[in-house]
Amino acid sequence: MKTIEEVLESKKIRVTAMRLLIYKFLAKKKVAVTLSDIENAFVKADRTTLYRTIKTFEEKIIVHKIDDGTGITKYALCEQDCECDIKTDLHLHFHCNNCNETVCLTDHKIPQIKVPDGFVSENVNLVVKGICDKCSGK
Repeated sequence: MKTIEEVLESKKIRVTAMRLLIYKFLAKKKVAVTLSDIENAFVKADRTTLYRTIKTFEEKIIVHKIDDGTGITKYALCEQDCECDIKTDLHLHFHCNNCNETVCLTDHKIPQIKVPDGFVSENVNLVVKGICDKCSGK
């Protein structure tokens, strides 16, 4: 397993203290987080630095963006060898209607969807909505 520094360097991202802290924060989370969650975790950090870090992580495929239908973008770490390829790396997300948390279901891959000729797929997002295991008590 690669260290955080090795992950960042392999993606050609300069290692900084803030990038390490944000990566560690995301790695500890079992759920997707909003930019506000990150801002609240790092109240003394510059908001622009936090935003740019997340955008860099997204561009370099360290995190993926999740649209869970709530109107608030969430982010989660990608799996180690993920390339966010629309044909091989996409997975389900589960959004709990009770606690409002969204989790990646990385073991449940989205099958390749063939679109009609002339259409070009750029993103596929499949969100299952319901009650999570914590809220259902199971």
